[in-house]
Amino acid sequence: MDRRVLPVPMDAATMAEFRQRGQIPEEVEKDIGTVLSYIHYALPDAPVSGEARLTAVPPDDDVDRVSLLPDALLHRIVSLLPVKDAARTAALSTRWREVWVSTPLVFVDADLLPAGQSNSSSGADVAREEARAVTFAVSRVLAAHPGPFRRLHLTSSLMDQYQGLLASWLQILAMKGIQELILVNRPWPADLSLPATFFGMATLTRLYLGLWKFPSTADLPRGVCFPNLRELGFSLIGITEEDIEFVLARSPVLETLCLQANTLERYRVASRSLRCVVMIGCPQDVDLVNTPRLERLILLQSCGSSMRVRIARAPSLRAVGYLDLGQHVLEIGNTVIKAGTRASPSTMIPSVKILALQVHFGVRNEAKMLPSFLRCFPNVETLHLQSRNTKDLTGKLNLKFWYDAGAIECIQSRITVMIFRGFQAARGEINFLKFCLENARMLKKLIIVSTKGRFASIDEANSAVKPLFTTKWACQCCSLVVLESACSEGSMNWNFERGSDFSLVDPFAIIMQASWIDISASS
Repeated sequence: MDRRVLPVPMDAATMAEFRQRGQIPEEVEKDIGTVLSYIHYALPDAPVSGEARLTAVPPDDDVDRVSLLPDALLHRIVSLLPVKDAARTAALSTRWREVWVSTPLVFVDADLLPAGQSNSSSGADVAREEARAVTFAVSRVLAAHPGPFRRLHLTSSLMDQYQGLLASWLQILAMKGIQELILVNRPWPADLSLPATFFGMATLTRLYLGLWKFPSTADLPRGVCFPNLRELGFSLIGITEEDIEFVLARSPVLETLCLQANTLERYRVASRSLRCVVMIGCPQDVDLVNTPRLERLILLQSCGSSMRVRIARAPSLRAVGYLDLGQHVLEIGNTVIKAGTRASPSTMIPSVKILALQVHFGVRNEAKMLPSFLRCFPNVETLHLQSRNTKDLTGKLNLKFWYDAGAIECIQSRITVMIFRGFQAARGEINFLKFCLENARMLKKLIIVSTKGRFASIDEANSAVKPLFTTKWACQCCSLVVLESACSEGSMNWNFERGSDFSLVDPFAIIMQASWIDISASS
């Protein structure tokens, strides 16, 4: 279900303020709408669906069989209903009222919006009044339910004139044992500060914040901590390096950290409990100082400028990507990896089994970096490559180019699965794939995924990969599969939950749809 929420339309005073700054209010609103969509897309899915409908065949008698169900099952039913429907069950009978008040609250405030409002515009005054109505309804729900509060998605209220109300919400959440909270500001203003009562929610196990200014931690008492917090996400948060280090240090069981386009230019990550770090719209500097349990480092949608990725201590790291060879400067220990960097124990991370890289095969300097990056991860078994299209070609890479780069251990003796996305059938791509097929002795499957619409027919796709069959493959049992992606070029279906879901062995294995091309062959 699409739960994206549009920004509340500006009032006259806010519009006048933007005009005084030389900005066009309508364009600013459009940009903020894009930002909110960006945030909501990355957030965890809501736990209930407002589109669900409960129906039943009329009974032959007057027996209330639903009320005869066990309490545990009734609690489960109520917990899956949108809050309006869940609260209405209290009117059915005394027993149902007890079920409502004794079921841990699951609440998505977007369900309180008028039907269709979240994805369509209405008059500014009407939309602001609807947002205020949601705000007051949230207050009533929080006050009416005795707790505990299991999971709340608060993304649709208008907090502009109700900052005191927000502080009281956070206090109630702390008192009633909030476990999972998704709290996104629905501007205006866009830089609203979270009240200090935020630090009282010690029962939190999962927290996602979007479009807030983070409160200062400088003067907080020593005892403030999040002892149960296992999952934390910040999206477009105004925060200092000191504040994020404070939160990490006070979250002793934190396993997943998700960061999206925040104000920091540098993240220094030190945590003995973290298992997964996901970054969407990355800063200029990521420094894994001390992360002994970290298993996944996921980097997506670079900002367009150079970014340093330093891995100092991460002995359990298993999955890394997408490293962008055009934008990411990889540093292992104290060594910056460059084209031609010789492999040594100090420049390798042997624990990594799954690696994802982005490269322009038509840009010679990027292609020269590929062997050096691969040598840093000698035990990779699954390699994801995203081929990036460019009009600024700086060299034609023949097969000799790859052989001149020297042996690559993971290709020769480790990689069993290779997924090559964004295939354009360019010369540089074909020659690299030939090099891999001629040297990858353990390769069992090569999956080539073309961009949507790249090939007009199966015959054209067959023709594009035909050169790969003219060379001698190192592994006689390797199979080749060619697919067409259901997504257009540059798009990637991803949210925080995908990266932090440890039931998925490979976090980069996005399911391919529209696989109308399927070739399987052995050399």
